[in-house]
Amino acid sequence: MKPKRHYNKSVYRSLALVMQLGFDMLVPICLMTAFGIFLDRKLGTSFLVILLFFAGALAGAQNIYRLARKIMETDENHEKKEREKKDEDK
Repeated sequence: MKPKRHYNKSVYRSLALVMQLGFDMLVPICLMTAFGIFLDRKLGTSFLVILLFFAGALAGAQNIYRLARKIMETDENHEKKEREKKDEDK
């Protein structure tokens, strides 16, 4: 029998976080670019795709900023609880 491997959960969490960051950036860019292409074809223009691409990039950057801020707040709260618990044990 092969021994069971116990992987650290933090590795999976980190992988999920990296994937989420990628999706949070790519989805708005792709959707806004596709919408820009659609509008350019319907309206006969050629500049909306560029404008909407950058709008999607800004939206993606905002998503990543919000996610990073949420993670930092969670880590700070976790560290604060650990310090309080450590102080109570003394």
